Amino acid sequence: MSEQLDRLYKLQKKDILKAGTVFADAFSTDPVWKKVLSQAAEDQKRSFFSSPARYCLKYGKIYAPSEKIEGMAAWVPGDKGEMTFWRGLRSGSISYAMKIGTKILKEMQIIFAPLEAARRKEMAGREYIYLIILGVSPEYQGQGFGGKLLRAVIEESNDAGIPIYLETATEKNISMYEKFGFKKLDRIDHPVIDLPQWGMIREAD
Repeated sequence: MSEQLDRLYKLQKKDILKAGTVFADAFSTDPVWKKVLSQAAEDQKRSFFSSPARYCLKYGKIYAPSEKIEGMAAWVPGDKGEMTFWRGLRSGSISYAMKIGTKILKEMQIIFAPLEAARRKEMAGREYIYLIILGVSPEYQGQGFGGKLLRAVIEESNDAGIPIYLETATEKNISMYEKFGFKKLDRIDHPVIDLPQWGMIREAD
């Protein structure tokens, strides 16, 4: 295990619902997720955001700064980046996602299809780390927790000699990631919600 990960808390199954609450709070002002989940109830949002946590617990890694779970970073190998139905079933993540309702889920498939296509195009033929989600609860933002989590992912990337790929929806986040060595790739425009996200990559040092 890397030196940075040794300083973090590795999430367990018992933490999944807490993870969903933290992620839902962290992304409550994110323009894309705010619009996508505008018709969802708060408990549905919490359950939905538990899904990537459960997925990464099975196929990748998910860590928090401490057992308080102030925030989290969750990532998988690039070849596990697509949350297929069978992977969702095997990981148990699909049961959390389904609570958002089939109508919203079907719309999300349309909305996020360009995001998946862009990632496949940019990273075709490459081994990489896909940082699915990184978020810090609003009450803990500005205290360095996001950077602490990101440095751990970067260390893992450097140790493995492979890049990190992620998507983000705000200029503020782009600037933050650029400070850590990420470079902005293509702008990805989502249908239905008419909002953009950007793919970003950080090559291993």
